Amino acid sequence: PVRSARPSAAADLPLAVGPAIKTIRAEISAIGKMDTVLTLICNPAAPVLSEERLGGIGGWLDEQNCGVLRRILDPGVAVDFTFELAAVRHASLLAGAREALAGAPVDVVVQPAEGRRKRLLIADMDSTIIGQECIDELADCAGKRGEISAITERAMRGDLDFEAALTGRVAMLKGLPERVLQETFERRIRLNPGAATLVQTMRKLGATTALVSGGFTFFTERVAAAAGFDMHQANRLIVESGALSGDVARPILGRAAKEEALIRIAREKGVALSETLAVGDGANDLSMLARAGLGVAFHAKPKVAASARARIDYGDLTALLYLQGFAAREFEPTR
Repeated sequence: PVRSARPSAAADLPLAVGPAIKTIRAEISAIGKMDTVLTLICNPAAPVLSEERLGGIGGWLDEQNCGVLRRILDPGVAVDFTFELAAVRHASLLAGAREALAGAPVDVVVQPAEGRRKRLLIADMDSTIIGQECIDELADCAGKRGEISAITERAMRGDLDFEAALTGRVAMLKGLPERVLQETFERRIRLNPGAATLVQTMRKLGATTALVSGGFTFFTERVAAAAGFDMHQANRLIVESGALSGDVARPILGRAAKEEALIRIAREKGVALSETLAVGDGANDLSMLARAGLGVAFHAKPKVAASARARIDYGDLTALLYLQGFAAREFEPTR
């Protein structure tokens, strides 16, 4: 919650330089008026949030008659600007901030200051928590990557029915030896940067974490263990006589199942939907992202990026911690 962030924010106030930013120091009543937070995040491997850039954003906000409190979350990487929204509209705020950044590779997210920290994380797996599409990696082993990956791309863009696309691709894998599943996981599947830090930091602070995928349980089981998720769900590949049968168990879990998982787990854990965070990249994540308290499109397909309330195009998965107001020093160290 914002209240717990304010002591740290006060410590960072001396870093706000130049006449563009009006620092608010001691007046509790003034702080109470600050209902909106704008977060800037870049790739931690390439910090670009210089004082000059931050001053430009602060100056633009100041011109809108917003009293601004700046809090550095990670020097050069992430910063919060908290203020009273007043008459500035959400879309105008995003556009103005991006214009002030002059094309710099920085993600901009605007959200209410209240209730930022979430108690449930629901995450997609393929191309979100991991950098690969597992079915495409299996297709490569079967010598059918080009054909299958083209279908994957269209399905994730929302151009194909998910269930039909999944069953069609799995059918093309019929006869692939079961041992290839483990070989593929060991040789090809890797967590995306920040995945373990995101999951383990949220768990440390009491949140529930779930990996929900339209992919396969063979991979979600292993990826969930590697990243530290509490639970996982996905589709089950059918194996017969040591080889893939070319089919998956029913019912097939796709877009609706992800949304249902969000609602069900939140109810089981006594978590309001406003206290949930969902992240994904493909069209089958759209319903889940729309129902969550904060839905984040992560390096997503165009349709998903355009629909989500928050999008991360440059940062890694630690961006989801910055969006909740966590400073880098609060992150849980990972192996």
